[in-house]
Amino acid sequence: MDLIIRNAHIVGERGLKDIGVEKGKIAKIGKIAGKARDVIDAKGMLVSPAFIDPHIHLDKCMIGDEIRPNVSGTLQEAIEIIWEKKRKYTVADVVRRAAKVIELAALNGTTKMRTHTDVDTIGGLTPVKGLLAARKKFKNIMDIQVIAFPQEGILRDPGTEELMRKAMELGADLVGGMPHHERPYSEARPHIDICFEIAKEFDADIDMHVDETDDPNSRSLEYLAEKTIKEGYQGRVTAGHTCALAAYPDDYAREVIRKVKLADINMITNPVTNLVIQGRGDKQPIRRGITRVKELLAAGVNVTFGQDCVNDAFYPFGKADMLEVANISAHAAQLTTPEEIETVFKMMTTNAARTLGVLDDYGIAVGKRADLVITDAASPKDAIRRQPDRRWVVKDGKILAENISRKTLKK
Repeated sequence: MDLIIRNAHIVGERGLKDIGVEKGKIAKIGKIAGKARDVIDAKGMLVSPAFIDPHIHLDKCMIGDEIRPNVSGTLQEAIEIIWEKKRKYTVADVVRRAAKVIELAALNGTTKMRTHTDVDTIGGLTPVKGLLAARKKFKNIMDIQVIAFPQEGILRDPGTEELMRKAMELGADLVGGMPHHERPYSEARPHIDICFEIAKEFDADIDMHVDETDDPNSRSLEYLAEKTIKEGYQGRVTAGHTCALAAYPDDYAREVIRKVKLADINMITNPVTNLVIQGRGDKQPIRRGITRVKELLAAGVNVTFGQDCVNDAFYPFGKADMLEVANISAHAAQLTTPEEIETVFKMMTTNAARTLGVLDDYGIAVGKRADLVITDAASPKDAIRRQPDRRWVVKDGKILAENISRKTLKK
């Protein structure tokens, strides 16, 4: 064996077991005799598949200390603040800032990310080139999917459609979108149509920002679901944020959720950002800014959550720690029963793997890729509650990181 993890409390199972790894794959689970090149004694700690962040903006991360503050705290001001910075981006700058977050995420137990990367006439293709370079540079510690994301719109930013195709030719993995940002709003549907045209040209999946607004009249999600079914793209489309879904009348929301389920659209909520961005114009009661997580889950929709932002114009905090995001998501969506807490843990593991299309080679079973995290916790609830050390992080069967914090109370 290349690696044996002894006395592992495998998430979702009872008792302690050993996990044997050979050639980057899980080779055996149970009682394992013999030696290995590396041995970890988990001592009953929680062992799970490594965490996945399905929604982050690595090209924007860590610019918060280099730009003017977002005084209004709104989404629109954040977009405008970034314009000046984006014009000055270099590939090296994007790689430098992304590196900080990629390394931090790896230390926190994440080995897979999907990043939205701006494509527009302001920054051109520099953000995409930077993230493609970062993906190559850090391939041994992080698997990264790159989305060509039209932050400024497509129709309202002439030239972006051509840049989107060039981004895909360079090596971007998915086609992004932001239909609700078009002006006039009637161009939201043509925006979605263009995204599908590009995706079909490159046989690529789609991952869009959809209705990230408090406005209940922002209704591009329904058309996205209808278009997904029409184009036969079921299971290949992801919708992020969908804040307006929470503002819809209940009967319309139920109908949209029904169509989302029929279209097999993956849904991603991003509470850490939307809790502080949305509802800025409200007096009490202030809207929470997150989508209808419980109702989507109840309808059988695949739902997960992402870090979204780390120290940028949209969100001043963040440490690329999916257990922190899980804790905040559980609060925001009121997922606090024992069963719901288990679901929250799945949202950043198996649900996220389904979103990224990697579920076939993900999990703790013989033959699966050995991407694992050993958390100093007794259960998923304990892990989400305390956010303790990720004592060991394993990627492709090799020990990627080891963490230990020593806290001593002197009496």
